[in-house]
Amino acid sequence: MNYQIVPISEEYIEGYCKSVAVVSSERLFLSTFNGFSIKESRDYVLNNRKKGLPHFVVLDQQNVIGWCDISKNDSPIYEHSGVLGIGILKPYRGQGIGEKLIQKTLAAAKEIGLIRVELTVRDTNVNAIALYKKVGFEVEGILRKSVCVDGVYANHIVMAILFD
Repeated sequence: MNYQIVPISEEYIEGYCKSVAVVSSERLFLSTFNGFSIKESRDYVLNNRKKGLPHFVVLDQQNVIGWCDISKNDSPIYEHSGVLGIGILKPYRGQGIGEKLIQKTLAAAKEIGLIRVELTVRDTNVNAIALYKKVGFEVEGILRKSVCVDGVYANHIVMAILFD
């Protein structure tokens, strides 16, 4: 497969927004079921870019098929850390794209001086957990029954990677 991983730019915001909507509609991975509006997506992307935070998209031709970003809590006590978010459209999963995408995003996080990147993942998402472990994330804890979708509870696993 021929794909590119590039920093997000304004021309990709609409595709990013659509990709988030598709992945969120699966109701399995993200904290939203409907994605976000174009305005919300644009505000998020432009705000993170202004802060110099890593945000990449994966392109198949010029179509956004996935993303990975790091957001930050603005509190000074969290200045050293960020939160990783990622999603890849279903037809493109299991092809090694996620690993390359996360590695590129983590390298950018290290470059801007972050020393900690964390994430939460549902305990039912075994493929993602394996991927996160493969790139160096470690389990730090479990948030029991922290997710409820259609009346079914799931746990969140808290994972993080520390840079020297």
